[in-house]
Amino acid sequence: MAQHSDLIIIGAGPGGYETALAAARRGMSVTLFNGDRLGGTCLNEGCIPTKCLCRNSEIVASFKEGEKFGIDDFTFSVDYGRILERKNSVVDTLREGVASLLKSAKVNVVNAMASFRDASTVVAEEEEYTADNIIIATGSVSKSLPIPGHDLECVMDSTRILSMEYVPVSLTIIGGGVIGMEFASIFNALGSQVTVIEFMKQILPPFDSDIAKRLKQTLSKKGIKIITGAAAKKIEQNADYEICVTYESKGKEETVVSSDLLMAVGRAPRLESLNLEATGVEFSPRGIVVDDNMRTSVPHIFAIGDVNARMMLAHVASFQGLRALNVIQGKQDNIRFDIVPSAVFVVPECGMVGMTEDQAKAAGIEIMVGQSFFRANGKALSMGEPDGLCKLIFRKEDGVLIGAHIMGVEAADLAQQCADLMNRAATLHDMEDIIFGHPTVSEVILSACHAVK
Repeated sequence: MAQHSDLIIIGAGPGGYETALAAARRGMSVTLFNGDRLGGTCLNEGCIPTKCLCRNSEIVASFKEGEKFGIDDFTFSVDYGRILERKNSVVDTLREGVASLLKSAKVNVVNAMASFRDASTVVAEEEEYTADNIIIATGSVSKSLPIPGHDLECVMDSTRILSMEYVPVSLTIIGGGVIGMEFASIFNALGSQVTVIEFMKQILPPFDSDIAKRLKQTLSKKGIKIITGAAAKKIEQNADYEICVTYESKGKEETVVSSDLLMAVGRAPRLESLNLEATGVEFSPRGIVVDDNMRTSVPHIFAIGDVNARMMLAHVASFQGLRALNVIQGKQDNIRFDIVPSAVFVVPECGMVGMTEDQAKAAGIEIMVGQSFFRANGKALSMGEPDGLCKLIFRKEDGVLIGAHIMGVEAADLAQQCADLMNRAATLHDMEDIIFGHPTVSEVILSACHAVK
């Protein structure tokens, strides 16, 4: 006899486990299928371990600049093994916390992969489970370019590079998106010679072009070689086990040789084990099709997070789960999925929310733009972090803030501050009337308001 619950959730990443906890708090019985490790990609192989390495690389970079702060004759060495131990300890602590929360909430966690037998029945390890509603939250997997050599053993994805036990002498990264640029920044600070090959004309394609250009200049000064508008053509290993990547740029073929290689060309929805064909749910290799309520073509089945490929961010998955839960319970919400802050933890940090200048122009929206520079901010200068730009975009018609794009120290938090303002439809005049503390880095936002043209 099948086990029945009010809600089944397949996948225990941030979208899955946070939705399970929210549903349990609302009095629903929940069965959560954990096919791998609690916390999913974000906690185990993505956001959290990467941020641990980012922090280590920041500290190393600061130590290298000791003289700037009056610290002379300072020497240090990097023990990468201990860096990995710290990363693993942070991940283990957070994963144990998630397990504890789920246990306290009496969520039935099934540590097995689940697949559909039909639209109402899920099977795991030959046991059957049914529910009134089902949420698919299986996340994503690393993508690879289908070029010769992409499947060589030496080609690492973001999961493998996180468990690598040494700092590469040299590292080629195919892909200049968020994942690629974070690892470029990390290993550059730790001493690797890093080359990034990006197909698009700018790194970080979703980000505002002014921010991307400025970041490219800054990272290039740090010694990272960034080649944009370049298409990787093939990967080979030579007799010395070095990795040779051939790429085409401006009509010419070039080769870069390195000791290690990271393939960071994005992620694809994890669909393969679900047996969705048995459900009638509409899907393609690009993801499960959902409406704005995260409902699939089968009314009682929902899909949230990376698997629907609407926006592949952990915090988006969590709020998509909340939207689905609200729909299931007939509740209204005011979640704004058009206002999503995102960040890249390079050095210096980048944060963004809302429309870029190019997007606004393409949509025919008349805008006003204000820019300010971190080099004029007292707190940033006192921290020794003068490199940065804050760019705010306002709709001319009513003065409402519709975009914020920031590169510099604390950029991720500043982007969140702008997201808060955007959720309340703040205008330029509203923002100019807000008292900003001094000295704080957030004053770059006020300065950008004053500079609006």
